[in-house]
Amino acid sequence: MNNVFANATEILLLLFLTITFLQSGIDKILDWKGNLDWLTGHFSKSIFRGMVPGLLGIVLVLEMLSGILAGVGAFQFIVDSESSYGFYGAILSGITLLMLLLGQRVAKDYVGAQTIVVYLIPTLFLVFLMQ
Repeated sequence: MNNVFANATEILLLLFLTITFLQSGIDKILDWKGNLDWLTGHFSKSIFRGMVPGLLGIVLVLEMLSGILAGVGAFQFIVDSESSYGFYGAILSGITLLMLLLGQRVAKDYVGAQTIVVYLIPTLFLVFLMQ
């Protein structure tokens, strides 16, 4: 139990990333067509217009890996008060969020880009804490 209290911030932030990315990835798997249709329209006037299916697949893989690594990292912190998996998950989460931010900016969805920054701030704080 001491591991939980000693690493509470890191564990909570890792669980935040686990929930965020696994939910998003699972949603993409369960509603691939709906996500693809919406994103195709979203990027119809951008440089990404012909690449949406491939980019969606890349984002799906990165989100699932980020969520899994963060979840394993939280468990690792609880068990032995150290987490290399969590650190890798935090870094991959940051990269994934930067990719999503780029997409929102390219699509000129500035409100959507602001939303991504809300997720990016605690993610970068977690990377800082775990270095």
